[in-house]
Order: sequence, then structure tokens, then C-alpha cells
Amino acid sequence: MAGWFFTFEGIDGSGKTTASRSLARTLEQQHEVVWTKEPTDTWLGDAVDRGVAEQCAAATSAFLFMADRVEHTMRIREWLDDGGVVLCDRYMDSTIAYQAVHLDEIETPLAWLRGLHRPFCIMPDLTFLFVLDPDVALRRIDDRALSPFEHNAFLQKVQDNYRRLAREENRFVVLDATLPSETLVDICKEKIEETMAASSRRF
Repeated sequence: MAGWFFTFEGIDGSGKTTASRSLARTLEQQHEVVWTKEPTDTWLGDAVDRGVAEQCAAATSAFLFMADRVEHTMRIREWLDDGGVVLCDRYMDSTIAYQAVHLDEIETPLAWLRGLHRPFCIMPDLTFLFVLDPDVALRRIDDRALSPFEHNAFLQKVQDNYRRLAREENRFVVLDATLPSETLVDICKEKIEETMAASSRRF
């Protein structure tokens, strides 16, 4: 694939969506950029949202997210084959970090979820992890109806899973999400440009 794939992860309210959208607008000045997200705006993405709203079993939710991701990944491959820079707000790490919290019937849920994703997912060039205290994150989103995922104890476990993933894979860039959005965008842009410059791939 000729393009570049960067993902943005973090608990709800961490600011990753705002930063990734702003970064896309910045990078568009020099590159062909696609900003995308999960769940997608498709019938599969709608199924994911319904599963979350109806509080399906953790395994059911995980497979719904993965079904949406399989189709989404096909589109991402096309964009990358065209040489684009793809910025994705949530990807496989979200399902791994979130669903592992409730998969009590699985002995090693993080490893199980990783194994399920391995055959079809694209490994991002970089993954930006926005880390924020769950109390602060919840205050940021207190003006909207919260999903079953959005409470302190749960989000803390999710963030712990994210941190574990970041320790185990060097593609992660861990960010202090209390920094101003403009600063976070600048940091992401610098890391992306460094990654591009260090590779033999060209646009």
C-alpha cells in the first residue's frame, strides 16, 4: 500500500475526534487526506449503535464492531492503495480496550480480541492515544446522553487496557489529553511528518 494509516484512540471525552478532524484539515494543505471513523455511517455502523444501546452481551458487541470494521477496512485499503493519508477516529484498539472489560468468560480477552483482528485488520503506521482522567472526560461530555460505556469505573478499566496496549506495541504515541487541542494537533502533525520522512514511501 502506498498511503499512510494513522489511528486515534482514547476514552470518550478525551478530545481525539476534535484533534483528528483539525489535523485532517491541516494535512489537506499538502496531501490527499481521508478522515473516517468507527462505527461507520453505514447499516453495519447502525447495527453497532443499536447493539450498544440495547446492551448486548460483550461478545455480541465485539463481533458487531468487527463486522463493521471488516467492511471499513476494505475501503481503507482502497484509499491507501491510492496513496492517501487516512486518519481514522477509532479502529481495532477501541474494540480490544473496551470489550475486554466485560469479556469475563474469556481467560485472556485482550489476546483473544487481538487474535480475531489479526487476519483482516491493517496495522496503523502510528496510533495516537489520548490519555485523560475519566472524571475530566465525563465532565467534558456531561451535556449529552451517556451510553452504557460512559461511567468512571468502566472508563478507567478501558484506559488501563489502552495503556497496556501502548506498552506492548511501539506504534503508539501516548498524549496528555489535558493539553490544548492546538498543541495536540501540532504534536500529531510532527510525529506524522517524522514517520513519513523516515520511510521510502513517496507521494
